[in-house]
Amino acid sequence: MDNHTHSISLTISEFLLPPIEDGLVMGARSPIGPLAMSRALALLSTTAYRHLAVEDDVVSGILIREAILRKLDEGELVAVVLRNIKPFMAADEIIHLRLEVSTHIEINRL
Repeated sequence: MDNHTHSISLTISEFLLPPIEDGLVMGARSPIGPLAMSRALALLSTTAYRHLAVEDDVVSGILIREAILRKLDEGELVAVVLRNIKPFMAADEIIHLRLEVSTHIEINRL
């Protein structure tokens, strides 16, 4: 008679809505496209996200919280993603973004 033992290890965490923090970088061959993901996010969350289309062989688009775009120019964000994230991703991936944007305001009294 064979003796078998089984063990189960579980890790659980809360599913948060929306399931992304600040944004997603969508690969050109990702399993879901940026427009479909935008529609899904609109159903899952009241947080507003904007789709930034990117014409590239690896990155097809960026979904980003609109609040981020009040602090950061769209073109600047796309340039940062293409320069710093694209080299580390494959065209079939979707990459989570967490951004920390700070603004320094200096007021000089006349």
